[in-house]
Amino acid sequence: MNRFTPNTDRGVPSTLAGHGGRYLVRGGQVETLEGNWRPHRVVVTHFDSVEAARSWWSDPAYSELKAMRQRSTTTNIILVEGLLGA
Repeated sequence: MNRFTPNTDRGVPSTLAGHGGRYLVRGGQVETLEGNWRPHRVVVTHFDSVEAARSWWSDPAYSELKAMRQRSTTTNIILVEGLLGA
């Protein structure tokens, strides 16, 4: 059961913004077009650099929110370097 709800994660956007991050996708309907992956929820964030993303991930301001999520749900999180200048 996912107990990390919009009410629980309301503090996350400000921690993202503090590192120049923003949501590109946050929830919404998911349709698998190919393969076996069947996620229930997808969140995609954008940072200006890998370093900024790592800085957010290790930020003490995010640590308690991250811990709440980790206690309440199972997630898969990856860091992907994007296209330069995109």
